[in-house]
Amino acid sequence: MAELWLAAGLWVGTHLGISSTPVRGGLVRVMGEGLYMLFYSLLAAVTLGYLIWVYVHAPRFDYLWMPDPDLYWYAKLSMPLAMMLLAGGFMAPKAVDPQQAEAEPFRGVFRITRHPMQWAIIIWAVGHIIANGDTLSLVFFSAFLAVSFLGTLLMDHKKSMADPHRWQQLTAKSSNIPFAALVTGRNRWAVQEWLLPLLVGCVVYVAAYYFHEFYTGAVIV
Repeated sequence: MAELWLAAGLWVGTHLGISSTPVRGGLVRVMGEGLYMLFYSLLAAVTLGYLIWVYVHAPRFDYLWMPDPDLYWYAKLSMPLAMMLLAGGFMAPKAVDPQQAEAEPFRGVFRITRHPMQWAIIIWAVGHIIANGDTLSLVFFSAFLAVSFLGTLLMDHKKSMADPHRWQQLTAKSSNIPFAALVTGRNRWAVQEWLLPLLVGCVVYVAAYYFHEFYTGAVIV
């Protein structure tokens, strides 16, 4: 268990302690942007690989609650949304008209949240914490949850400090919490923009569900 805490700490620290702090600027000044990106990518890959390796090989004896097929339903119902946000984060529609882009800086799934990929990971992590119930899974998936959620706050803070006026304009039309801007009327429900991300997300979800036992060893009931 101690090694998993170490691996999780390295993973979280790599992201929140370097890329989202003034440490990044110092490293860029010393190393240059290109070398820094190579260094950071390798460091992130190594810490992620180490975290996964420790989690896969650690024995599971301590359960906060026992796995129950009834608890799997949150993951089964929420993962299509997570996959839609993930897919939509890579295929955000671009406004051709500059005036339209200014009026609607957030389109596609970015209408749901300005951090769709981070929230996809959060939803995924919460679902797997609920489904597994053991302390190892709690630590493992909480590491991803922490990096993603705190990452949204740090990214927002960075943008707000860089250009406060522009940031006020953006927050007036978007939200960090999913669907908050839509419910409060700060953005509009352009559901047609979500159809392609939903389709791609569902295809990815079905594939992930079908091959889940193959790449994780865990059987979904």
